Order: sequence, then C-alpha cells, then structure tokens
Amino acid sequence: MAAGGFCKLPTGSVVVALNLPSPAAHDAGAVRVLVHAQNRARALTRLRNLGMRAVYLRGNAAPPTPDEVTAVLHHPDGLIWRTAPDNAVGGPELVQELWQPIRALLRRPATPA
Repeated sequence: MAAGGFCKLPTGSVVVALNLPSPAAHDAGAVRVLVHAQNRARALTRLRNLGMRAVYLRGNAAPPTPDEVTAVLHHPDGLIWRTAPDNAVGGPELVQELWQPIRALLRRPATPA
C-alpha cells in the first residue's frame, strides 16, 4: 500500500514522499507524508522515531511533485502531511487541502473524563 518515492535536491539532500495508512484509530484513510533529510535512510529514520515503525521505501513509483518539494522545504520541521486521495498520488484533488505539521497527525485526541 505504501506508494512512495524521493527526489534528490541540488544541495545533496533528499525529499521523500510516502503514502501511508493513517495512524489515527478513527480514520481508515491514507496520508501523504513528506520528509526533508540529508539522505533516504535519515528520512525514514525520522519517521520511525515518531512511532511509524513499519515504514519502508521500495522503488520510486510516486516521487514528490515540485509543489510538494516546495511545501516541505518551506516548513521549519521539514516533516509535513495531508490526506492522500484514494485513486492516485498528486492531482488536482489535493490542491484543496493544506499541509500540516506531523504533530497534528500524531496527536491523540483527548478522551473525555
């Protein structure tokens, strides 16, 4: 299920894009996660350190678009996400949703007392 890819930047760093199942228990959809790092291994390590243990990048079937690269480079954390469309990676249906910091995805909703 995890479609993904990467692109190498002129500076030598990479942007990795992955479609992953949403870690939120109430949401069965998928999310598109973008990570900016020095290399692919470090990008995946950043995600694993956040609790996404089974994250792998196999191939380069869905590399980040130029707009996605721009979005992740302009974010101070270099780690963002938004919901992924059901049919494909990218496309006009993604234009509607804003990129969010990874903390918003991993934040657990407070349970009422």
